[in-house]
Amino acid sequence: MTESVESLVCVHEKKLREYVSLLSSYEGKIRLTGPSDPEVLWNEHIVDCLHSVPYLPESGRTLDVGSGGGLPGLVWALCRPDLQVTLLDSVRKKCGALAEMASALQLENVQVVCARCEEYAVKEREVFQCAAARAVAAADVLLEYLAPFVTVSGRVLAFKGPLYVEEIKPMEGKWARLGLSAPEVHTYTAGEKERYLLLWTKQTPVPQRFPRKIGMAEKTKWWR
Repeated sequence: MTESVESLVCVHEKKLREYVSLLSSYEGKIRLTGPSDPEVLWNEHIVDCLHSVPYLPESGRTLDVGSGGGLPGLVWALCRPDLQVTLLDSVRKKCGALAEMASALQLENVQVVCARCEEYAVKEREVFQCAAARAVAAADVLLEYLAPFVTVSGRVLAFKGPLYVEEIKPMEGKWARLGLSAPEVHTYTAGEKERYLLLWTKQTPVPQRFPRKIGMAEKTKWWR
């Protein structure tokens, strides 16, 4: 772990371990993250999300798209109680689990929304200072989902493995079509896995046609 992650663990470990216990208890009932072993959840999921905390905004609203088990959103809410965190997922059972975990962890800075991101972006366009997704879709699809939510000067975050290079190569030089900068890439390890945090800065508003209707981001690439 890096020094910044170690310091976060020192301050927030008790609550984070409580969250891991809750996640583990749900895995037999509803698939939220996959593994149920607490140490696997800690090393491969909690540590992964902690690496993004230093890049969160100083204040404002943050969004976790396709939140699933609350990764990274609930980790953010635990480490940054000063931020408002919205957990967005389209699966009602997962949203119910997220709301229950947020309540059990006594998190008053969390809002759970059950909706498709393409539809929610129409209502909450360019109002978040940061939007992120983890294990949701390929990078090009993620960017079409996330960019419309973020304010100009805000950030888009994506958690990726080594194959991210192949995912972003076709988009090189075309980021401005979604109002974004070229990505910063931060490398780290979570458990024994090499991980990459990709950060884009919103430079201009996203064209109104984005995001497109449900399913279009996967079918027709915005960068072509």
